[in-house]
Amino acid sequence: MPGKSGFVITSNKLTKSYGNLMALDSINLDIPRGSVGLLGPNGAGKSTLIKSLLGLLEITSGEASVMGHTLGSQDSGLDIRRRIGYMPESECLIPNMTAVGFVKYMGEISGLPPMVAMQRAHEVLHYVGIGDERYRKLKTFSTGMNQKVKLAQAIVHDPELIFLDEPTNGMDPKGRKEMLDLIRDISKNHRKNIIFSSHLLPDVEYICNHIVIIDQGKLVTQGDMKDLTGSIDRLEMRIKGDQLEFATTLSRMGLKFKKKGSIFMVKTEGDIINDIYSEIRGKNIQIRHASRSRRTLEDIFIKNVGDHGVGDG
Repeated sequence: MPGKSGFVITSNKLTKSYGNLMALDSINLDIPRGSVGLLGPNGAGKSTLIKSLLGLLEITSGEASVMGHTLGSQDSGLDIRRRIGYMPESECLIPNMTAVGFVKYMGEISGLPPMVAMQRAHEVLHYVGIGDERYRKLKTFSTGMNQKVKLAQAIVHDPELIFLDEPTNGMDPKGRKEMLDLIRDISKNHRKNIIFSSHLLPDVEYICNHIVIIDQGKLVTQGDMKDLTGSIDRLEMRIKGDQLEFATTLSRMGLKFKKKGSIFMVKTEGDIINDIYSEIRGKNIQIRHASRSRRTLEDIFIKNVGDHGVGDG
């Protein structure tokens, strides 16, 4: 299938099964350019989807296109991998190699001439924050440093599309923040297309402008972050004064609400703020803040797959 204009990845009924186990179940994707979050609980099929799109796993049925190349066709495989970078979740480093030697080697595998690969290895290791340590063997590196080397090898050949599979795994808070800032810079300032797979919702919110959620091998939703997290039929109001009187007023107006401290969350389908102001005029009640609520990424995740697998960040 030819790639659709404006999308880096498309698929039609993409399916991957292992005997009776359906790892991917007829997934239809339209992934635009930019930074895209691939979400799902552990075991949802995120890594299987990435490996299938990379051509590392043979799909059972359906079709897909990556950067205009059709999976399984003569122009796929190496041609796709030259244009993409991949940072796997699993350990992929060679312990007895130095960091610069390993990244150079991965650059050559991606098609760079040896001298260019060496120059690029030094550049990307400096970019991710690996200094003189680049000459040490990888087996002496911390988890955080290894994650940075994995990112460096994914970008050494200057790919157009970068797959990042759980890139903050095992990192401490400082290292995680550094990794997220690097990824955001790659996306925003270097204009690279990112597929960011994670079960940590705050990480995805920080990086991505589009999301894809899968669960049990099925696509459950996809769309622009701003559209999916749009305003909902709830008005949040913080008041000062007689809270019981305010609750009574809302009830008298026929409005349903929930209360949390001085915050009233009022369910409403229209703009009723002026009506509420009119009702409390002359009473010992002041509305200090009122705004329409927006869905959070966690709201969307729980609605589609439940609360299992939600990362607390």
